[in-house]
Amino acid sequence: MIEVLRTPRARFADLPGWAYASSYLQREDGLLQHYIDAGDPDAPRTWLCLHGQPTWSYLWRRMIPVFVAAGDRVIAPDFLGFGGSDKPVDEAVYTFEFHRKSVLDLIEALDLENIVLAVQDWGGLIGLTLPMLEPERYRGLLVMNTALGTGDAPLSQGFLDWRAFSNRSPDMDIAKLMQRSCPHLTPEEAAAYAAPFPDASYKAGVRRFPNLVADRPEGRDAALSRQARDFWETRWTGRSLMAIGMKDPVLGPETMYALHRHIRGCPPPMEIAEGGHFLQEWGEPIARAAVEAL
Repeated sequence: MIEVLRTPRARFADLPGWAYASSYLQREDGLLQHYIDAGDPDAPRTWLCLHGQPTWSYLWRRMIPVFVAAGDRVIAPDFLGFGGSDKPVDEAVYTFEFHRKSVLDLIEALDLENIVLAVQDWGGLIGLTLPMLEPERYRGLLVMNTALGTGDAPLSQGFLDWRAFSNRSPDMDIAKLMQRSCPHLTPEEAAAYAAPFPDASYKAGVRRFPNLVADRPEGRDAALSRQARDFWETRWTGRSLMAIGMKDPVLGPETMYALHRHIRGCPPPMEIAEGGHFLQEWGEPIARAAVEAL
């Protein structure tokens, strides 16, 4: 039996720019995974939007309306340990495969097809390993400020600095972090990012993510990520769009252009000059471009 915490629903009430109904997947292990299901359920295109650390699906609020206005469906899940999803207390529960399986289970449960995979940060580290299993489900890729944890390339100094900061911040001030990273946020928007986490006990998933990135070839899950890299290089046949937040100190231009070389048929990236790591906060023009390109 996994010991879990469940964020009180009242903490998600009246968040700015966030009026979406909540949906939940009841998993076999008893955990509830929260997701947003917006737009036409019978749309010919479905955007699967995966967030990273320490955010949740709220990060996509500037882009979801653009996708819905185009007549599309949007599925935006919260990883377990984040957002409205259940939060196991034991950090050891949070493994790469634990998170990866949770997304695969959701895709299967909803029987998603014609997916445009939209990823950033950990949404990409995990999400980019998904399509090689059932490539027929996917038609497009929107990739922003992320990487593959292949273990055969040195981790950037920016990421190492972030991991060190995270490890010495067990009760990370998420609102303050988001305000510093995205100066255009209102105080209420910054506070919304912290809504899922009443105190440090709810942040086991937040603390765990940076330590899951493989830093050597034999590292856990590194081989899986190398398989995914090979898929994107040689087997991917869908359309792709990459957008880069040029002011990201963690997974910025150097990391993204290295990833770009491995995505078959990906056109030159969109460079968002003022964009930071949490690029969705500059996401409306990216979403409009993606609707057209993908």
